[in-house]
Amino acid sequence: MEKKTTPRWLQLTAAIVGNALEWYDFGVFAYLAVIISKVFFPSVGEHTGLLLTLATFGVGFVMRPLGGIAIGIYADRRGRKAALQLIIGLMTVSLLLMVFTPSYNSIGVAAPLLIVLARLMQGLATGGEFASATAYLVEAAPAGRKGIYGAWQMFGQGLANLAGALTGFVLTSMFSEQELLNGMWRVPFVVGLLIAPLGWWIRRHLEEPEESLEARANAEKTSLRATLVKYPRAIAANLSLTTCATASAYTFIIYMPTFVSRQFHISFHDAFMAQAVGLLGLIVSVPVAGALSDRYGRRAVMLTSLVPYAAFIYPLFSWVQSVPTLTTLVIAYTVLSVFLGGFLGPFSTALGEQFPTNVRSSGLAICYNLAVMIFGGFAQFIVTWLIQWTGLALAPVLYTLAGSVVGVIGCMLILPSEKVRRRIGVMRSETA
Repeated sequence: MEKKTTPRWLQLTAAIVGNALEWYDFGVFAYLAVIISKVFFPSVGEHTGLLLTLATFGVGFVMRPLGGIAIGIYADRRGRKAALQLIIGLMTVSLLLMVFTPSYNSIGVAAPLLIVLARLMQGLATGGEFASATAYLVEAAPAGRKGIYGAWQMFGQGLANLAGALTGFVLTSMFSEQELLNGMWRVPFVVGLLIAPLGWWIRRHLEEPEESLEARANAEKTSLRATLVKYPRAIAANLSLTTCATASAYTFIIYMPTFVSRQFHISFHDAFMAQAVGLLGLIVSVPVAGALSDRYGRRAVMLTSLVPYAAFIYPLFSWVQSVPTLTTLVIAYTVLSVFLGGFLGPFSTALGEQFPTNVRSSGLAICYNLAVMIFGGFAQFIVTWLIQWTGLALAPVLYTLAGSVVGVIGCMLILPSEKVRRRIGVMRSETA
């Protein structure tokens, strides 16, 4: 009897829903950072309150390497499906805390402590999310289509960021600042909480990829230390590429509304509008670049997009600084978003292909979460401090530019597609 297979739409939805929910949650938290700082840190001043809120945002990333290692090893040994279900459950608990935690004025210092606990739980869950979902997509993809399958991971992230930006746009259009402070800021987290059970149900009906089943049945278990020693090039490539993606995601995308409103005095309303337009460009370019990478290779497509992105980001934002209007911001943000999407399209697949199946999830988790914790989790805190310390309004742009240079190095380190195929072939012959 022919084996039943999971429909492709369900495979893709299951793999991207958790990562999309993660980015939606983080994006909304960052977009509403100014409001949240006044709810939970009302007595320390505007600037210090914002710094404390951004630090709360970043503290969850301290848990990401721990969660990534633990859940990554769990996924390699127990399966992608089991890990994906565990992650969505942890995310749900974190969202419950965000929705129901009272304000500082209601319960005092317990309020920010509960918010920190929510971010720690979110960090634990999302530490394993990207690696487990990426491993699932790479292993479930048909031959010759791994690039486009992996691209849906970043497509989901872009869609989640767009949803977060539109949410911020709608909230700032419908409600006054006082109404947001009185509780309407919780609405986006309620939406996420409603989505979480659907994600768990979808993941419950997945089947384990054949490639993962074969690796678990035949390959020897590899320790964390052995993985680090055996695959230094893969680790260096993953760290470099993730540093680049992280520097852009957490400054250029998530921090952008706060940045342009504080430094260029562009309203939150216009900032969210520009961001939404730019993210549409990113969302379109991601799957196109992923499909092109199946034909021309991951490295070629990523470099073709990353080099102009790095070259144009400073001149375009300098233009916005000198002419701070909605039009200039939309043009600059859209052009850069299209180039960034071209880099992110092959990104997930390129990372996953550097490790063999039996250590793919744990290897990915180590590199991805370490880079995200260092260069992403506290990126907004760092650039906010840099702006104050140096007096340079474009400090976040320079931070992103530096990450792009590291990304170019990472592109040069990844294994070409033919070597990836050869590695997979060798592993299969060894385990046969």
